[in-house]
Amino acid sequence: MVNVQTYGGGLWHTWFDRDLSVAGRVIVRDSNGSFLHKLVKIKRPLLRVPTLAIHLDRTVNKDGFKPNLETHLIPLLSIKPDETSAESKVSSKPVHHPLLLQILSDELGCCADDIMSIELNLCDTQPSCLGGGNNEFIFSGRLDNLASSYCALRALIDSCRLPADLSTEHAVRMVALFDNEEVGSDSFQGAGAPTMFQAMRRIIDSLADKYVGENAFERAIRKSFLVSADMAHGVHPNFTDKHEEHHRPEMQKGLVIKHNANQRYATSGITAFLFKEVGKIHNLPTQEFAVRNDMGCGSTIGPILASGVGIRTVDCGIAQLSMHSVREVCGKEDIDIAYQHFKAFYQSFSHVDSKLTIDY
Repeated sequence: MVNVQTYGGGLWHTWFDRDLSVAGRVIVRDSNGSFLHKLVKIKRPLLRVPTLAIHLDRTVNKDGFKPNLETHLIPLLSIKPDETSAESKVSSKPVHHPLLLQILSDELGCCADDIMSIELNLCDTQPSCLGGGNNEFIFSGRLDNLASSYCALRALIDSCRLPADLSTEHAVRMVALFDNEEVGSDSFQGAGAPTMFQAMRRIIDSLADKYVGENAFERAIRKSFLVSADMAHGVHPNFTDKHEEHHRPEMQKGLVIKHNANQRYATSGITAFLFKEVGKIHNLPTQEFAVRNDMGCGSTIGPILASGVGIRTVDCGIAQLSMHSVREVCGKEDIDIAYQHFKAFYQSFSHVDSKLTIDY
């Protein structure tokens, strides 16, 4: 058995009876005595968390499947690890089992003894695919939030391909991708760290040189605009009552702009208008979402970044189903709409923003 820790708020029952493997990072000792950071992914099914047979849990369908995350969620690696050839190849390493280290070393092409440290995640081996009667859905793990990350990065690249794309641009276009949003963002690589704003300050210092007066960074922040893009809760056809009656985002209907009076989302009336106006110019649809008053509301990195330095922010996302399941669902067309909207934002926001006069 391989011990695991749960991360964030997962739908843990969906991980049972799946063909699982591991992926992550490994620190390897090189032949010259230096140390290398390498990424690794074992593509073949390696682990499985088996469910208990119905014959031994007769009331599960009536009482519900309620696994103990400490004792029931441990994946099975092998039945007879002591008889594997790996046992004779690896010196004693009390932290990780020799068989797992040997599998990693075979994948990396190194000796198991040269693996100094590992940081691995369980992952589903089933590839992403199109599905539905008209192939209109994407079935995949980790759509939340790799889908938004992909659309944002692709939009940035494609908005700057030609010199003419930036010939009239007076702002700086950038994208920031963070880890650990699901557990609060307070980490070295999370949105709670000062990394993004430190990068912005360095960019401003580099471009400003000696020709810009004091407080250039603060003034640039006030003129900037942040799109906090995270996946959104599409209305579930079997649970429509979980959504507020007039805020039921659907798949294939465009980006969802998220609102919350208690600031769980950073959207304001002004930022929502600006972002929707960009979409309107390019004939891109948008939807609105507000959580029911009798339900709790999730959050994003939007409020963290908006309150950190006072930057205008809109929270938006692609509508999806099965959020935090091992296998999630979103609309195929929504990926293209999100990409087009983000690209339009890079290309058109400065012009749209210049037309707005705010009476404070």
